[in-house]
Amino acid sequence: MNQTRIGKFIAECRKDKKLTQAQLAQKLNVTDRAISKWETGKCLPDSSIMLELCNELGISVNELLSGEKIKMDNYNEKLEQNLIEIIQQKELADKKLLTTEIIMGVITVIMYLALILFSSFINIDDLIRILIIIISTVMLFVVCLILVQIEQVAGYYECKKCGHKYVPEYKQVLFARHIGRTRYMKCPKCKGMSWQKKIITKL
Repeated sequence: MNQTRIGKFIAECRKDKKLTQAQLAQKLNVTDRAISKWETGKCLPDSSIMLELCNELGISVNELLSGEKIKMDNYNEKLEQNLIEIIQQKELADKKLLTTEIIMGVITVIMYLALILFSSFINIDDLIRILIIIISTVMLFVVCLILVQIEQVAGYYECKKCGHKYVPEYKQVLFARHIGRTRYMKCPKCKGMSWQKKIITKL
């Protein structure tokens, strides 16, 4: 999806409706700065507000994501194209998240080991040594919780028994036995327990 084209289309539709950015912002309960960001292509409207925005502009979500008015004979084709682009963008974002998880994990482990080695071999007061160990351990624990959350929201888990792909709850991922990113969890569809592999696509 071309954010710049979508932004220009939002601006055109707004002007066709004789609305200023401030007036549209008031109708949507957002700031006029948010409208400006959409229209300049800096970001897309949040999914929670897209329907309301489309209603105010008199367009469909499909037209909004296409950045143009769509003729009926091209409607289904454009809809499929937009859906594919949304899926591709989510997959790309999930891949970036999982890469971030690895980088954060490696950096945190290196920092943790460096602090532990520092506190063990450098001649410092015992109280300071204990504080360094406590702080580094808490840091490691907190980052581990964040990494589990990244893994939970990025992509899907696939049930080995029925093939169902889903995003589990954070608690389920946190307490599940695991080998790397494969976790032993209960499938919400077939209710069976199995080793479920992390995947990026739901198709």
